[in-house]
Amino acid sequence: MSAPLLETRNLEIRFGGVIAANDVSLTIESGRNLAIIGPNGAGKTTFLNICTGWLKPTRGQVLFEGKDITPLPPRKIVRRGVARAFQIPQLFTEHTALENLLIAVAAREGLRNPVRDLHTIPERAEMMHLLEMVNCADVADRTVVELSEGQRKLVDIAVALALRPRLLLMDEPTSGVASSQKHRIMEILVEALAQAQVTSVFVEHDMGIVEKYADEVAVWNAGNVQLRGTPAEVLEHPDVIRDVIGEVA
Repeated sequence: MSAPLLETRNLEIRFGGVIAANDVSLTIESGRNLAIIGPNGAGKTTFLNICTGWLKPTRGQVLFEGKDITPLPPRKIVRRGVARAFQIPQLFTEHTALENLLIAVAAREGLRNPVRDLHTIPERAEMMHLLEMVNCADVADRTVVELSEGQRKLVDIAVALALRPRLLLMDEPTSGVASSQKHRIMEILVEALAQAQVTSVFVEHDMGIVEKYADEVAVWNAGNVQLRGTPAEVLEHPDVIRDVIGEVA
């Protein structure tokens, strides 16, 4: 039997008297979209930060494809195949959408002086294809500062895909996006991930998004995984309705 794509074992981390992860053990299987929900301060983003090396647990392990990545820095974890998209897109706003992807591929390929060499990078066609996948080919030559928040979110996902991950962790992919655009953004995002054969874990506060686009849902509360199951099982559970949905917009 093959190992899970990602596995955490007994993760623990504290910030002063606050336990942000309390003996968290979780497996993530390839090909699934797992949503993480929970009240503010439950430890959702902390979990993503531990899995991507931005925070080190005081106890426990993170394994990717059966290998321990807990001590590795974020850059090395990315090279293993785990990418991250933050709540606020991490883009170079003075550069175009395409240039942001070319910077990412330059980092992926270990090229020196990536800014100077951007327009000679041979993967340009590959990067344009990624922009097409996220429905942003028409803004390839526009600077990021000119783009809408929804377009920035999608370009940020394309930048993550430029690193050729097998797992993408996303923190609130629809935050800051107009309500009328949220489902369209998620449709594009989920389709792009399927095309690229990338498994995803995403923190989300919009239960409509969770219900429609997640294959599974894990509920965080006080640093623990309170419940895990299908969206129907989780979102109709009385404890989730009481502890999470009642506090989530």
